[in-house]
Amino acid sequence: MRTIGNTPVGGEVRAVASGTLPSGQPVIVNADGTVSVVSGSGSSPSVGGEEVFSAYNVSYVQACYDPVNAKVVVLCSGGQFTGATAIVGTVSGTSISFGTAVEFGGEFIYVDGIAYDAASGKVVAIYHPAASEHGIAIVGTVSGTTIIFGSPTTYYSAQIYGANITATPTKVVVSSWTGGGGRVKVGTVSGTSISFGAENNIGAMYWLSGAYDSSNGKVVIAFWNTTTDVSAAVVGTISGTSISFGTAVNFNTGRGDHPRLAFDSNSNKIVIAYEDNGNSNYGTSVVGTVSGTSISFGTNTVFLSNPLKVSACIYDSTDQKIVIAWGSSVSGYNGRYIIGTVSGTAISFGSSYIYNTGITGITGVGLAYISGTNKVAIAYRDEADSNYDYGTSVVFQNESTNLTSENYIGIAKGAAADGTSAVVQTGCSINDAQSGLTAGQAYYVQTDGTLGLTADDPSVLAGTAVSATKLIVKG
Repeated sequence: MRTIGNTPVGGEVRAVASGTLPSGQPVIVNADGTVSVVSGSGSSPSVGGEEVFSAYNVSYVQACYDPVNAKVVVLCSGGQFTGATAIVGTVSGTSISFGTAVEFGGEFIYVDGIAYDAASGKVVAIYHPAASEHGIAIVGTVSGTTIIFGSPTTYYSAQIYGANITATPTKVVVSSWTGGGGRVKVGTVSGTSISFGAENNIGAMYWLSGAYDSSNGKVVIAFWNTTTDVSAAVVGTISGTSISFGTAVNFNTGRGDHPRLAFDSNSNKIVIAYEDNGNSNYGTSVVGTVSGTSISFGTNTVFLSNPLKVSACIYDSTDQKIVIAWGSSVSGYNGRYIIGTVSGTAISFGSSYIYNTGITGITGVGLAYISGTNKVAIAYRDEADSNYDYGTSVVFQNESTNLTSENYIGIAKGAAADGTSAVVQTGCSINDAQSGLTAGQAYYVQTDGTLGLTADDPSVLAGTAVSATKLIVKG
């Protein structure tokens, strides 16, 4: 078998085709040495139609994905019940359908978060009732298109203002902000119940939010320090049912509101998205690198030059992208999301996309990455006139491509069938199977395999045109 390196003439390589190679198409080399044409869905994500999961006034919407049962679980305050509403969704393509709504909480509650616990195959919801405002956790078991809850467990017997839940491979970590500071506990699910270890009070902190760094086995919690008025993060180490923290490191010398975290498992970095209070509440993000019990940060990047309320941040491991969503901004009060790519200690963004053209509630937007796909479910409060305050969901499919910043090698010289020997023209050779080019223009490989005058993401130079039909392949 001839593979990369068998060169028949200068500027060409011969390799086995994986899939059909049409003449004149950009080509990548695969990990096994075969070659394929660049292919993908293009650079613009597609959003499916809206699906109402609660035709009632809802707020504080949260979501997660149960990969074992292949279901989305959505929680919200309000709905058709006295207590809160839970509902199970099934994704098909870019559509989502829902089962029957289930009540939990028994009284009006503020839903704080939900996470999938891999060790038990259950979901854990956290909330605080409007009456007592105590921190409560409850375990849910997905069964078909419904969910069954165990008995609630109080993890904090005093007033909390909000809380966040972070899943690890064996535990969940609940961090709450209270009048007495930021309080963190480790929870262990057993059957349909959950128990908690000793509390760690990490100081005068507000808006705590966390993510699990699987490469280092650490929990990272970001917050606003109400004493020093700075934004910082700490690295937590779980031991049994307790958690200890290193020294806090600032990621913004001013106040950063509503931080949301995600772990990028491709780059092994933590991404924090937040509202920069010192910069007109612009949407801002920063990349963190965990080392031991500390974390260091790159430069802060503005992803939206408008005030906003960051509602959710999640990682799409299929496309290796960070997804940030929010409920509204000054530019029309649309529901929007944006996609970020981490490189080193920096993150870059394209344009933001609308998932809801009407006014979208800012009291919670839930994101659920559909494991093994390039799809994310968005659950939110729709304040559009036709569905006023209804609980609504859409599914968007991220761009899908086999192109990376490193695997492009050239242009197919002639056609080749799957499994046959293919010739690829490489650096400084001239491919004459093009059409519609402008001489003197540089052309870039697009993520769907076409050529364009502007760089896509990733940015890959295909070559320079010398006529309408000829392209000098990049050197």
